[in-house]
Amino acid sequence: MFQLGKTIISEEILKKDFVCNLSACKGACCVAGDAGAPLEEAETHLLEEIYPKVKPFLRKEGIAVIEKEGASVIGEDGGYETPLINGADCAYVTYDNRGTALCGIEEAYNQGEISWKKPVSCHLYPVRIQDYSEFSAVNYHHWYICDDACTLGKELQVPVYKFVKEALIRKFGEDWYAELEKVAEKIKK
Repeated sequence: MFQLGKTIISEEILKKDFVCNLSACKGACCVAGDAGAPLEEAETHLLEEIYPKVKPFLRKEGIAVIEKEGASVIGEDGGYETPLINGADCAYVTYDNRGTALCGIEEAYNQGEISWKKPVSCHLYPVRIQDYSEFSAVNYHHWYICDDACTLGKELQVPVYKFVKEALIRKFGEDWYAELEKVAEKIKK
């Protein structure tokens, strides 16, 4: 562990390799587990605001859940998260013709309908952030459904922090990321 500003960072994000391998996992992270994607409070308001533009990209089951429960829900841990369809798929999940789970929010973004890509927790995965009163913990989350991503990352020699560079900059800023890169270089030596 090391500290950058008000973050405590696990060295695993520098040492582990990772590149999403959607052809292997089929987007399992969006449909597995027992909770929706974690959301920041500001994201809950944004989801409500953009929902009319995202709705055309969603499945009817997702639309039904969102219109019944809301664009976000309070999870069992008391935090905000995306609602689920029958306790499984994220309500914002769509599927391509190969059965791969995709994000309807991200599709609306890709089509230029909205300017917000997706929840930062999704964008950061496999990095998870835990906020505390004095600092934020930045950790690597290993989930067996991502074993193929770890294998591909190792093949391509892409460490986690480089794979999620855009998301880390989105969350903490360019200066923070530049400092992270300096630490990574020191550790590499």
